[in-house]
Amino acid sequence: MAAINRDHLPFPMPDRPHALVQEWRNLTFMHWEVSPEKLQPHIPEGLEIDLFDGKAYVGTIPFQMRNVRPRLLPAVPGISTFPEFNVRTYVTKNGKPGVLFLTLDAQSRVTCFYAPRKYGLPYRYAKCRLKIDEDRYSWISKRSSNGVELVGEAIATGEKRIAEKGTLEYFLFERYSLYTEHKGNLKMAYTLHEPWVFQDGEAKIVKNSLTECYDLGIDIMNPEFVHLSEGVYVHTWPIQKVIG
Repeated sequence: MAAINRDHLPFPMPDRPHALVQEWRNLTFMHWEVSPEKLQPHIPEGLEIDLFDGKAYVGTIPFQMRNVRPRLLPAVPGISTFPEFNVRTYVTKNGKPGVLFLTLDAQSRVTCFYAPRKYGLPYRYAKCRLKIDEDRYSWISKRSSNGVELVGEAIATGEKRIAEKGTLEYFLFERYSLYTEHKGNLKMAYTLHEPWVFQDGEAKIVKNSLTECYDLGIDIMNPEFVHLSEGVYVHTWPIQKVIG
């Protein structure tokens, strides 16, 4: 099993073994600046909105979850790999910045059944498709329950790079925990991966009721920042209750 360097981490990972192995591949990161007041109703009690230069951000990210499996077990064909389209924002607690998902729309009935019950993660089943053509990513997602969808494509326009500390890209990408509310408790999970390698990009959005349905007061058809990444290999620890 591949080892992952830890020298770049902003805080240490747990001493106990990780629980899951997965890959996040062929990602389009689309971000908007958002009013903290518009975002606050979506933030669980006990979490703070994380700000960069006094500004809050929300992202919509279509990508592929690949080879998701428990540690030491093989991937299962037809279950371990699936497309996922999430809407996320950035929060902090006890000095640990992390990600908060508003939704994770995925074409995996197993994940959409299991993850909300086990972890409190807001997965919703959707028909999703990604097409990868070198430096162009095309994506289509439509939620089964209510037709909420995201349709568009993105193309890489810049050189590959790693985010430098103190930049907006570092703030958006270099996060090694996620937070969720589960059974009335605030919980978090550690996520370990190498630093993101990404490129600047341009996106053409055709439909985006996925982001629109959260009423964030942003121009949902025109993201302010677009980046593409081939992705990372990830270790994830079990979710745990946040103390303090």
